Amino acid sequence: MIFDTQTLQKIQQAIDSCDEEFFLQRLAPKSREPKRVRIHSALMVSAHKAKHLNKLDELECDAAILNLEDGVAPKFKRVALLAAALFIQHAPPTAPMLVVRINPLEEGGEEEIAFLNAYMPDAIRVPKVRSVEDVAKALGLIEEPIEVHLSIETKEAWRGFGGFGIDERVSTLYLGILDLLADLDIPQSILRLQNPTIDHILAKFLVESKASGLYPVSFVYQNYQDLEEFEEWCRYEKTMGYEAKACITPDQVGVVNRIFSWDRQKALYIKERFERMREQGVTGFVDKKYGFIDEPIYKDALNNLKR
Repeated sequence: MIFDTQTLQKIQQAIDSCDEEFFLQRLAPKSREPKRVRIHSALMVSAHKAKHLNKLDELECDAAILNLEDGVAPKFKRVALLAAALFIQHAPPTAPMLVVRINPLEEGGEEEIAFLNAYMPDAIRVPKVRSVEDVAKALGLIEEPIEVHLSIETKEAWRGFGGFGIDERVSTLYLGILDLLADLDIPQSILRLQNPTIDHILAKFLVESKASGLYPVSFVYQNYQDLEEFEEWCRYEKTMGYEAKACITPDQVGVVNRIFSWDRQKALYIKERFERMREQGVTGFVDKKYGFIDEPIYKDALNNLKR
C-alpha cells in the first residue's frame, strides 16, 4: 500500500469532489529513473479509483496502465490525471512499469502529456493514432526518456502501423481489437477462438509489429469472470507467438504470468550444448532431452535468454 487508509480516503474524496487544489498542493515534479521491462502482463488500472492506484506497489503485473481514457467520465478526467501523477510521484522502485494511457491527442491528450512530462511515467500510451504524423506529433510532445506506446484501434492505423517505429522510444503496440472491429464495421460477435478473421488480425498484428522492431501486446478479454476461456485465449495466442496480453483484473494477470513465462533452464541448456558441439564441428545433432538441435534452435534459445 502506498498511502495509509486515512490518506487514501482523503484522496478518493478529492477525486469524487473534483478537488484539483488538493492534488496541486501535494504535487512536485520529480525525476525518476525509467523502468524498462519485457512485458508479459499489462494491467489496466483506473486512475480515478484511489484504492486501485494504492495497490501499485503490490501488483504482480509487469506494467500497470494508469487509465485516463475509456471508463473515466469527462468530469473526472482532469482529477484522474492529477491522481495518477501523485501516485507516480510516490510509487516505490518495486512498482511495475508505470504507463499512463492518455486521451486522444486532439481530445485533451496534448495537455495531459504536457502535465505528465514533469512526473516522468515510464511510458505514455497514446490511443487512436491514425498515421505516422500522429506518432511524430506524440514524440515531439513527450519528453525523453519517457517511452511512447501506441494503441492500434483505428482502420487508418491498421493500414500502416508497421511504419510507426520512427524513433527508438516508440517501443510497444497494444491491440485494441473491439475498437478496431467497430471502426472496420465488423461485428464484435466474431471475437471467438479460431475465427479466421480474428486469426488474421492477431497474426498480422504480431508479425508486422515484430518485423518493425515493435513489441505487440494482445487485446483485453472483457469477460473477466470467465477465467477458463481467458486461459484458452492465452494458450492459443502463445502458440501463435505472442508473449504479452493486456489484463483488467489481477486474476487475469496471474494466468498471463503463468502461461507466458518461458523456460530459462531449457534455453541455457540448448545454448551450452550447441556451443560445445559446435567446437567439435557439429552444428546439427539429436539431443536426448530436446530432440534435434541446430542453428535455428540455438538462435531461438539466444533470443529467449535476451528477454
